[in-house]
Amino acid sequence: MSYKLLIVDDDTELLEMLKSFFEIKRYSVITAENGGDALNKIKCNPDIILLDINMPKIDGLEVCRRIRDKISCPIIFLTAKAEEQDRVNGLLSGGDDYILKPFSLKELDARIIAHLKREERHKSKSVYRLQGELSIDYTRKKVQVGNNSLELTKLEYEIIQFLSMNPGQVFDREQIYEKLCGYDAEGSSRVITELIRRIRNKIAKYTPEEFIETVWGMGYRWKK
Repeated sequence: MSYKLLIVDDDTELLEMLKSFFEIKRYSVITAENGGDALNKIKCNPDIILLDINMPKIDGLEVCRRIRDKISCPIIFLTAKAEEQDRVNGLLSGGDDYILKPFSLKELDARIIAHLKREERHKSKSVYRLQGELSIDYTRKKVQVGNNSLELTKLEYEIIQFLSMNPGQVFDREQIYEKLCGYDAEGSSRVITELIRRIRNKIAKYTPEEFIETVWGMGYRWKK
């Protein structure tokens, strides 16, 4: 299977180098040199996106925020910034992973493969869960409360999926982060606390029932 890869970066030399490398790896590669171009090319329905953060006018974080509700594919940020808050902001905007420049092509390739395999595993699950007013369609990656669909980022949905498939089991922030982003992912597990807060707020708009419980000093669990 030839996966479709969208690469967005204003460094044209890096863009051409990545395009050549991944075409040799038999990816179908689409490139964009700025945020506006990326927003136009998102209609190609990529399987995965490499997205530079530091671009003029429309940066990678803004591109991610604008497209995340339209697509569910993994987004890996490319960035020269190493500050923890920048990584947290990237994940909260809807990104799935980070790789710091300069990076190894071998490592980048491995991360892309890991994300694509994870996507395939998710697509193979045809399970539907009903719990009170909440329903989760694992095949379509949709969560509803009554007739109301929740607008979730990819990571917010994956937290719901992971916890709801393991009801009653307690996971700490690090375990949830590693499960969603991989053991070698760069970033901070404290983003999980903020994402769970957002999930709770979105559910609370439609029902007072709580589904994600905090186990103080230990972590979180899905209510049985």
